Amino acid sequence: MRGADEFAEFVRDALPGLLRYGHLLAGNPHDAADLVQTALEKVGARWSSVVRHTGDPVAYTRRAMANSHVSRWRRMRRENLVAELPDPGGTVDRDPFEDEPLWAALRGLPPRQRAVVVLRYYEDLSEVEIADVLGISRGTVKSQASKAMTTLRTRLGSTAREG
Repeated sequence: MRGADEFAEFVRDALPGLLRYGHLLAGNPHDAADLVQTALEKVGARWSSVVRHTGDPVAYTRRAMANSHVSRWRRMRRENLVAELPDPGGTVDRDPFEDEPLWAALRGLPPRQRAVVVLRYYEDLSEVEIADVLGISRGTVKSQASKAMTTLRTRLGSTAREG
């Protein structure tokens, strides 16, 4: 039972930061919550091993979130065409960051570029670490980061000129 208590304490302490990180990766709070839940299910199932073999369970969980995000993006990148639009459901809480220029610009990036930017500038990972997490080459990390930063500069520059 001690391991379950330790895991519950870990979740309590790390959850706010993991949700913020998931929001940066996914671009919205709903997908962020799904990412966090998926990662915590995996980590919780092997909690004793994670604690024993890693020095930082938060970093391990964040890596699991990044891997899940990329895997989901790879699975979902095909379009699903439907004959009719679904009925709008109930009201959805408005995202408090929706009108922030940086968040809007980040949401507009392709998923791989967004993941590279988040891992580089939010998580402060090296190019080698990002390549390892995303399963891509170091050169791809560099090119995706360069393209993302060019896009962000362009979008945020035009926002600054307008405002």
